[in-house]
Amino acid sequence: MLLKSIRKKIDLVTFGIYLGLVAIGWLMIFTVGYKETGYSENFFNTPIGSQTIWIGICLTLFAFIQLIDWKFWQSMAFPIYGVSIALLLGLLFFGVTIKGATSWYRLGSFTFQPSEIAKFGTCLAIAALLGRYNANLRKIKWIFYTLILITVPIILILSQPDAGSALVFIAFLVVMYRAGLSESIYIFGFYSAALLILGFVFPPIYIIQSLIVLATFAIVYHFKPKSYWRLGMLVYAGLLIFLYMDLPNLPNVPKENIEGETMGKDFTNAYYFLSGTIVIFLGLAFALWRNKKERKERLVNFLLIALLWGSMVSVGANYLFNNVLKPHQQDRINVWLRPHLTDPQRSRYNLINSQMAIGSGGLQGKGFLEGTMTKLNYVPEQTTDFIFCTIGEEQGFIGSIGIIFLFLLLLYRITIIAERQRNNFIRYYAYGVAGIIFVHFFINIGMTMGVVPIIGIPLPFISKGGSSLLGFTIMLAVLLKMDSSRHARV
Repeated sequence: MLLKSIRKKIDLVTFGIYLGLVAIGWLMIFTVGYKETGYSENFFNTPIGSQTIWIGICLTLFAFIQLIDWKFWQSMAFPIYGVSIALLLGLLFFGVTIKGATSWYRLGSFTFQPSEIAKFGTCLAIAALLGRYNANLRKIKWIFYTLILITVPIILILSQPDAGSALVFIAFLVVMYRAGLSESIYIFGFYSAALLILGFVFPPIYIIQSLIVLATFAIVYHFKPKSYWRLGMLVYAGLLIFLYMDLPNLPNVPKENIEGETMGKDFTNAYYFLSGTIVIFLGLAFALWRNKKERKERLVNFLLIALLWGSMVSVGANYLFNNVLKPHQQDRINVWLRPHLTDPQRSRYNLINSQMAIGSGGLQGKGFLEGTMTKLNYVPEQTTDFIFCTIGEEQGFIGSIGIIFLFLLLLYRITIIAERQRNNFIRYYAYGVAGIIFVHFFINIGMTMGVVPIIGIPLPFISKGGSSLLGFTIMLAVLLKMDSSRHARV
């Protein structure tokens, strides 16, 4: 009767995708640990045996959650958040250190990572906060309240340290956007993030000069006669590009050469050019501001603020990279942005073998249990962080695209569930779940191919790990329970 009742109410497409991803994950973990002689030791003492137990626990919990009234999660959102924060605090006293991070509790032979529960608790708390009738993210105080809920677990997780899990909490920006947070804040955020990344790679002088040239183009666009000024700026931009191409101080030059005499000469040329650019920009900005017919104070003010902030971020990023980050942290960024400067036998070893494993699968893959790089353990952490390599090698391009399609379909179904709700709490909770799954999915697959830095977070439902599977199962099970009760809600 229970299964029949659940089948009638639950979103079967979403539930089917969940089961499919869990099954694929089980098969991939099985193939990583499989030997020609099979599993000689006790099955349940192996990684695949442990994952089988966790799958059984998660499916049982999934069914149990369907028996709980959905309003329980709304009324208990903040208490659950409080418990998750307490669990993170408890790691300071009772946590065990695994691979350099004190992120785990040990329960007999099992380990448990409370950051997975913290994602669920934070998702509930933000949905409960923004779901209130008077919540308004156009007001500073509501933005502040929301950021406090996000920041507290981030700080505690960073203290472990576990930067990968902390980064996942940016997923809640998706919820804030759906709840009405101004688009200009996201534009500002993307602008800052882009300059931060550029500041890790290029000297600040090049970034500042490029920003000034772009700002000058924006001002020249409002001048008449426009053709004369535009022609001049095109010539000027061509000189700037020629100067950049002639400079050896670009990302393909080792850091130790930057302070040489040749570098000093090239920097002097760049400073001269930067000075001229600043003079041109300020002159044009002042002339445009004084022009009564085309008074563009807001444009000039905006450009000045953008330039000032961009200069601060680029200089700060350069200082952060060279003076604050530790060598292994610099290596992680260089593996992502400047791989030619890293050691292929050390910091770039994982990425190289990951790309080789995925590429070796070709179109159709080598076949189930036939992955040679998988069997020989070329890629470390292949059942967890780099599980996608196994998929790429054994199932090929077709299998890899199939997994990506399943995740995109799951995200699409969750957004459908979100938009058909009449209750804001459930809608925002659904977007929180979608955001968390997307960040995990994008970063995990991206890092195996070198698209994003290698920070070590699991692929949802597929990577080995009881805490991860439990956390994602709870989030999705609660969402499907909320959705199944939508017709009965007032």
